[in-house]
Amino acid sequence: MAAQGSIRQHWDGDFLFALRTLLLKDFRVRYRNMSLGVGWSLANPIIMMSVLTFVFTQIFPNEEKNYPIFVLCGLIPFNFFTLAWSTATRSLVDNASLIKRTRFPREIVPISTVLGNTVHLLIQIALLLTLVLVFGSGVSLLWLWLPVILALEVAFVIGMGLIFSAIDVYVRDIRYVVESVNLVLLWLVPIFYGFNKIPEKYHLLYRFNPVAAVVMALRNVLIEGKAPATSLIFNLTLVSTVVLAAGILLFGRLKRRFYDYL
Repeated sequence: MAAQGSIRQHWDGDFLFALRTLLLKDFRVRYRNMSLGVGWSLANPIIMMSVLTFVFTQIFPNEEKNYPIFVLCGLIPFNFFTLAWSTATRSLVDNASLIKRTRFPREIVPISTVLGNTVHLLIQIALLLTLVLVFGSGVSLLWLWLPVILALEVAFVIGMGLIFSAIDVYVRDIRYVVESVNLVLLWLVPIFYGFNKIPEKYHLLYRFNPVAAVVMALRNVLIEGKAPATSLIFNLTLVSTVVLAAGILLFGRLKRRFYDYL
């Protein structure tokens, strides 16, 4: 028992040390020689919000109220998903030399990549909440739903990152598949259109799309002033849990031969 406790403590220590090291490395590399630094986390969604607001209020008018907030509720979770998924997919190959030289749990690499992107997610959520206070309503107890919604999205992305980073070690083309899927998702996630525009026969598809579910849940809380539907949260929790569990299991099976392919 003492030996098992010592091994577990050693593993936990390695896990936390490697996680902290990789997070700091990601942060430093990302903002090296950038004059705006973390300001780019705000600049990108603001520019896209401005362009989409102009296009869908002036060129193609729609009836959505508070359109800047409406579109940000779509852009922020979508941008986090696409960036975190694609960078996590490449993370093992990009850190091949570190993996070969150092002993630590390999799962840390894609997990740290996803968690590194949550920094930008939180900065952008702060921007969104600021706009809600300025142009929308005040602080609400419904905001307590936000950590739940965002945690479920992060869990889903970690699962996807574990699955696709492990596959990328063996099949390098998978990263281009991820990029292509992200382009398609731009239209299949309700970023610049509302759920009410989707034909009823496709509702179930959207409700089981985790990114679309996060967008709809954010709009429920921040724009409509109501709690997300129970079925929406249940579906999001179910898909996120299943994908995370699948990622842990698949990664555990495939990591045994990483050294031979990296």
